[in-house]
Amino acid sequence: MDPERWQRLSPLLDALFELDEEERERSLQLMREEDPQTANDLEELLKLDSDREDFLSEPLVAPLPGPRPGIEIGPYRLERMLGEGGMGQVWLAARNDGLYQRRVALKLLRPGLVDPNLRLRFTRERQILARLAHPHIARLLDAGVSADHQPYLALEYIEGEPITDYCRAHKLSIESRLDLFRQVGDAVSHAHANLIVHRDLKPSNILVTPAGDVRLLDFGIAKLIDADVAAPEQTRTGVRAFTLHYAAPEQVRGEPVSTMTDVYSLGVVLYELLADAKPYRLKRQTDAEWEEAILLGDPTRPSQALQRQADAGEGDVAMLRRRARNVSGDLDNIVLKALAKKPEQRYPSVEAMALDLERYLAGKPVLARPQSVGYRLHKYIFRHRWALATGFAVASVLAAALAIVAWQAQQAVQETARAQALQDFVIGLFEGAGAAPRDDAIDMRSLLDNGIVRANRELSRQPLARAEVFGIIARLRLGLGDYHEALALLDRQNAILASIGNSAPASLQLESATQIGLAHRSLDDPRSCVNIMRPWLERARREASQLPAQVAEFYSQLARCRSAMGEYNSARQLLEYSLSLRRDVLDDEAGIVENRLDLANVDADAGKTNDALRGMHEALQQLQQRVGERHPLAVQIQRRIGMLQRELGHPDEAAKAFDAALVLSGELLGDRHPTTLALHRQRAAVYMEQGWLDVAERDLRDTTPLLIERLGEEHTDVGSSFYTLGMLSWEQGKMTEAERDLAHAVHIWRATSARTRLVRGIADHAAVLQAMDRHDDAMREVGEAKLIAIAQLGKGHPLVGEVEHARGLILADSGDTTGAIASLTEAVRLLRAGYGPSHPRTLAAQLSLARERARSGRPDALATMQRIASDKAGGNEPRNLRWRARAYLAEAQCRAGEALASRDALDVLSNEVRVGLPQGGRLPREVDAIRAACTGLAVH
Repeated sequence: MDPERWQRLSPLLDALFELDEEERERSLQLMREEDPQTANDLEELLKLDSDREDFLSEPLVAPLPGPRPGIEIGPYRLERMLGEGGMGQVWLAARNDGLYQRRVALKLLRPGLVDPNLRLRFTRERQILARLAHPHIARLLDAGVSADHQPYLALEYIEGEPITDYCRAHKLSIESRLDLFRQVGDAVSHAHANLIVHRDLKPSNILVTPAGDVRLLDFGIAKLIDADVAAPEQTRTGVRAFTLHYAAPEQVRGEPVSTMTDVYSLGVVLYELLADAKPYRLKRQTDAEWEEAILLGDPTRPSQALQRQADAGEGDVAMLRRRARNVSGDLDNIVLKALAKKPEQRYPSVEAMALDLERYLAGKPVLARPQSVGYRLHKYIFRHRWALATGFAVASVLAAALAIVAWQAQQAVQETARAQALQDFVIGLFEGAGAAPRDDAIDMRSLLDNGIVRANRELSRQPLARAEVFGIIARLRLGLGDYHEALALLDRQNAILASIGNSAPASLQLESATQIGLAHRSLDDPRSCVNIMRPWLERARREASQLPAQVAEFYSQLARCRSAMGEYNSARQLLEYSLSLRRDVLDDEAGIVENRLDLANVDADAGKTNDALRGMHEALQQLQQRVGERHPLAVQIQRRIGMLQRELGHPDEAAKAFDAALVLSGELLGDRHPTTLALHRQRAAVYMEQGWLDVAERDLRDTTPLLIERLGEEHTDVGSSFYTLGMLSWEQGKMTEAERDLAHAVHIWRATSARTRLVRGIADHAAVLQAMDRHDDAMREVGEAKLIAIAQLGKGHPLVGEVEHARGLILADSGDTTGAIASLTEAVRLLRAGYGPSHPRTLAAQLSLARERARSGRPDALATMQRIASDKAGGNEPRNLRWRARAYLAEAQCRAGEALASRDALDVLSNEVRVGLPQGGRLPREVDAIRAACTGLAVH
């Protein structure tokens, strides 16, 4: 049977096994009306069960051969395949033995290949990588053989893109491309120094990380120069041990290879970096044509390839012609020397090739060209053109010197004038504010608006000073929560800097890009944040040593936006770069704490709630000990702790964290700051869970209009306020208001990138629709929520499990016990795998499943209810969940004929719930409904 078909039929078959004959026939009849094929398949399986005693004694679904997602290889669990080559497969895998957490690139021998030569090369790769330790070579982390005799290598997992794709995507200059190539040369030289030839250098084996660092991969066909036995160039399976397009002539001929073989491959890579094309032009892209070109053909000069692209109008013509002029000459000759057919005519080593590139960058003669007197004289004159020009006449020298002195004096005067202008501007701004009547309070926003007017008037002839003023005012606006006004001002600053060009200070340019990213993220637009900041990534990397503070903040802001888009690995790498700058260069304690909070937030975004909570407590302790307790970072940390504690079902702990954050936020940021208003909304949600519905409603009614005024009607946080209002109305039994507010929240979130909130909002809106007897609308919406969750996060994400839980409750409410059990079973599986067995969301789904199983006559479901209802379980289960479990347990016992005892238990529970939730809510109403039904059974 097809595995996917069996996965759908298995839970339905389990449910049918638990029914008696009459109920089973009724369920099959109902199912046949909706899905005749499924009903027929189930009927055949039931017939097999009755006819054969050995039914299901053997698996119906044959296990899939070879590696596949989810299986374990040694201490690693496979997640997805990253690539496959002649030698084997590379999988993304995660450590699964609990010793520590790490994701790796796991290299496996290709399934089905038993060629001893392949295994020999696989063993050799382990020996090779163990000898390599270089910052630009992917590290070997682990190696071994699994229980089923599968050899594996665990390599450092690199999040990056091929070097050629990276250069094209970022439109790098020739100098920047040569800088990346220099890193590749350093890595290959290190391998050669360890007597190792790579033999398969190509762009897909040379990745560039988001921070702009090169990583060299895949020494799977590398040859140990000092090995006694040479590895074959081709396996008996006919799989090449190299990539043809980057192979040297001696590889194609099957001759011995050397370090100069890697020089040839690097020449092909350098050709592509310079010309964005292959060295040979072929009529047909066949292996035979390629082999003939590599052995006999003459490569086209890179400059000619670029000129041909420009003539054909392929891309930016002006840029292609400019690059062709720069590549023509020295770089052409360097590439062609590396691509020589005979190894002895190439560079003798990678170091020699790198030195020639350094000579080119320094303006010196390169060894790849004939060292004629005219050539050397031209290079000398070009290299020393300023010194020689000043030697022609004393008068010219004196004039140039006087001009330089005058220019420097002018620059000094301009810098002094700019600094004085900024000082006079700030003093004048506050002097003007001081002229107001003494009884009138200074309005900060009016003061800042006046500052913009004065900057335009008084600094109109000093654009750099005006740009700095705009940046300062924009940062103050961001601090006040005026995100739209700040973004408009930053756009004006960016326009000024663009008009100034390269003379604008790098520090001001990076700060501008960072603040624009912050404004977009504050407006819940992380995609725009990434798109605006990404072009500055190369500049930030180059300026890291000169401007570590600005670069660290740039990396941190870009990482936050990437995490908001679900790019967790990229975000973590950027944060680690920033953390190293702040710790090793700046000694910035507050910045270190901020990055530790950022890393914990990445864990939280990825669903690792307990890890995130632990990291946040450690960050808060470090902040209090080394920086101080009254720091704005404490607001952020306490707020996130409150959110995670609430997610874990600990409302009292969440309330403490939110209260601490509210007090500090009001003192440091003000009562009308968006952060303070959002904290009021989150505190109201905790009030609601604690049973204080009137306090929650008063807080929400007061703060929601203020939040709309500050952020606009379509902001994500405004959607969260309407969502909380809808959930409060549901608790109060106001179903029309609940449906309206939840629908409005979903409407807002559809227009933003808040996909997780959107999924949960649609699922809760569907539950309200079901409570209003709109079953078809509820099923349609919960189906939409599932599709969005799968598209955004994948089928195995726990958020899909939350939606399945909501769907199961809707099916249960409509009387579809079989369908409810199937959905709730799937929900428990996904939530347990994603959140863990003790997470409140997992326990809630288990309880819902136990209730439906008890309704279908499964007595073993009572054990689950008793476990969750018991205070002896360790006290981790939330109070409301334990109450609900006691109600369901009494309901099941009442159905089983113990009506009087169950009614007494429900009387005690009802009183206890009303004391704990004095203002009512969904739970008290549910308990009362169960109690009324049981009382009816007791009377009869």
